[in-house]
Amino acid sequence: MKQLPKICALLGIALLLSTSFVRAQSDHGNAIASTSPVSTSNGQARRPNILFIIMDDVGIDQLTAFGYGGIDPPKTPNIDAIAHAGVRFRNVWAMPECSPSRAMFYEGRYPLRTNVFGALLNIDLANSQVSPFEATTPKLLKTRGYGSADFGKFHLGEQTNNPFHDDLVHSLGWDYFDGFLDGAPHPIDTTAGGIGGDSGNGQTYTCGFVPNKIDGGADSGSCRFVDNTCQDLSVTAAHPTPGLNCLEQGGVFVPEKTCQEVPVNPPNFNAYNGYYVWPRVINYPDGRVASFPYTRGFVGEATTSSAVSWINSEKNANKNWMVTVAYPQIHTPYQQVPESLLPPGSSALGNLNCTGNILNNLVAYHLLSNQLLESMDTEIGRLLVQTGLASNNPDGSLNYQPQNTNTMVVLIGDNGTYAFGVKPPFNPSRAKGFVYQTGVWVPLIIAGPLVSSPNRAVESMVNIADLYQLFGEIAGIDVHKAVPASHIIDSVGMLSYLTNPNQSSMRQTNFTQTGRNIRVMEPPPCVLQTLPGAALTCVQLFTSEALCHDEGGKWYADPMDTPNGKTYKNCCEVQNAFGAKEVQILPDFQNAIRNDTYKVVQLLAPDCTQSPDEHGNFPDLTLTEFYQINEAAPTPKLDNANAALCSDNPNTPGNACPTGLTADQQANFNSLSTQMSQLLSSELPCPGDGNEDKVVNGQDLQFWRKFAELAMGGSSWYDFNLDGFTDSTDLGIIQEHLGTKCLPKK
Repeated sequence: MKQLPKICALLGIALLLSTSFVRAQSDHGNAIASTSPVSTSNGQARRPNILFIIMDDVGIDQLTAFGYGGIDPPKTPNIDAIAHAGVRFRNVWAMPECSPSRAMFYEGRYPLRTNVFGALLNIDLANSQVSPFEATTPKLLKTRGYGSADFGKFHLGEQTNNPFHDDLVHSLGWDYFDGFLDGAPHPIDTTAGGIGGDSGNGQTYTCGFVPNKIDGGADSGSCRFVDNTCQDLSVTAAHPTPGLNCLEQGGVFVPEKTCQEVPVNPPNFNAYNGYYVWPRVINYPDGRVASFPYTRGFVGEATTSSAVSWINSEKNANKNWMVTVAYPQIHTPYQQVPESLLPPGSSALGNLNCTGNILNNLVAYHLLSNQLLESMDTEIGRLLVQTGLASNNPDGSLNYQPQNTNTMVVLIGDNGTYAFGVKPPFNPSRAKGFVYQTGVWVPLIIAGPLVSSPNRAVESMVNIADLYQLFGEIAGIDVHKAVPASHIIDSVGMLSYLTNPNQSSMRQTNFTQTGRNIRVMEPPPCVLQTLPGAALTCVQLFTSEALCHDEGGKWYADPMDTPNGKTYKNCCEVQNAFGAKEVQILPDFQNAIRNDTYKVVQLLAPDCTQSPDEHGNFPDLTLTEFYQINEAAPTPKLDNANAALCSDNPNTPGNACPTGLTADQQANFNSLSTQMSQLLSSELPCPGDGNEDKVVNGQDLQFWRKFAELAMGGSSWYDFNLDGFTDSTDLGIIQEHLGTKCLPKK
């Protein structure tokens, strides 16, 4: 009975949200797009299903299908088969980090409108998480009879400060979810399940499993499982590393001990371990929520298996559906994958070092990153085959004939590759987390029955916001008319690129941005180095020392990690201690805009000569850079530091903008700068409006009461003074602004 108030609050908010959304749909209509339904085998016309596959931290630099991949690219035969059967979009911008990109897939709105600026952390307030008042894709498609499900990584909200907690996927419109809500696999368990570490044998197992004897482990032992069963293992040709084989099966490997012997240290089954032990959450269609904190087994395989089961059940029910399959590969921590998921002849990597991404381990990260991507390629093939969308040829290759299916397949990377996995000639020092080309340029492949003249490339600029409109177009919805007028949509059409091989460019400019999410206090500094000899980069993105280490950093809140044995509270303290030439700071906010040829980058960097505010934030300096870029393969023109046409950034050589530009360059610089300024000022603040209708009225009073109850006074979208509490102060802000209308700028 203690849960009754929370359940009642959830039901009350769900009813208000539903009423609000239905009213908005009635007011603004659901315009039918110009697409025609696909005819099925029984002659009935149906809209296509949508299979949306997200690859984590996979930039365009990784894939040979786009003309890149470096000198030793990952083998991706299944992704290549989809590319040959569909359309490759070669000029797509994402946001530099996963949460804002993923938010835009489903709401079509730039971060400046939603406050989802960066990868969500457990300290971020609900104000920087996707709002339940957004007209998300699953909500819109539901009006056309589509069921929706999401599998794998979600990362549109964080349970800690989200009033819906583990039910947050339901709150955003999905019928079913099976995966993990966090932004990445948890840090690797270097005790390998309690076998090592202080309470074990004192050894450190950097990849989360006991390696072979020659590498400091064992060639035989017992694999023990959480249900108290056990299996003796030893080295075989098929499984050269018994410790890894045991981990793949969900067990803990006890070296040199048979199942009949009692281990000195009992296995610890309650420790997260990268890709192999992870926190699973399920949201059921009937509203039930289940959590399994220490799910064992490779998360990439579990993601495919869950998606296959759900899709096949929907096929049997003859329903339209949209399914998101969000693989966590190739996000750090880099870890060995199950040998069964690798191409024949792949190297065994059980001897490599996985943790502490130090520069002398770059070869290991390259190899592990490749195999993570290859494992995802294998799983994508299994996903298509086991759902009947493809079959295997006699030689094992993928036989994919999308014109014979009723499903559109959309495959995309969510942001650029993380520094340590970047393939040349792309720039690891300007990769994921930055608005430079290596950080935002991602692969996009679309295949399915709506594609005309497959196996072609589109060179026109596309923004990931445009997928929101594409999903609507596939279902027959004009999102610009279906979404409430108070929501500015930044999408443009994409479907005509699929149906018309001669379609001209539909965007004249493209835009990307990232920045600091809304939180009460900033996390401690983590200092990274992406290349030997490169300057250090200080970031305040990670909430624990283990996460910092998994991302290759030093935790400057720990004197054991700092060169001088001192501790530091923020990146400005670090820079002031070691000098601006030695330590650069990740900007608080970054914006970039481009046309076909030129690109303007705007950085808002902390001014460490000033004093911080009460939240630890320093005032920002605005720095501008200007580049000429292109998408040539295999060597594109990138926005590297030495290529700036002009720059106000002391870390990027060049004349202060716009000094030294030709007349044509200055005209483009001025035009792009003006358009960026207009875009950044296009979303008006509306104090007291929490449900995003741009009106402060009685509905906001109702929602404030409901969220104050549901969040038990904690964080919610009705915390207007951003202190982490939904309380009387926020109610006062609503009352002060009652009757205010904040009309959006068009």
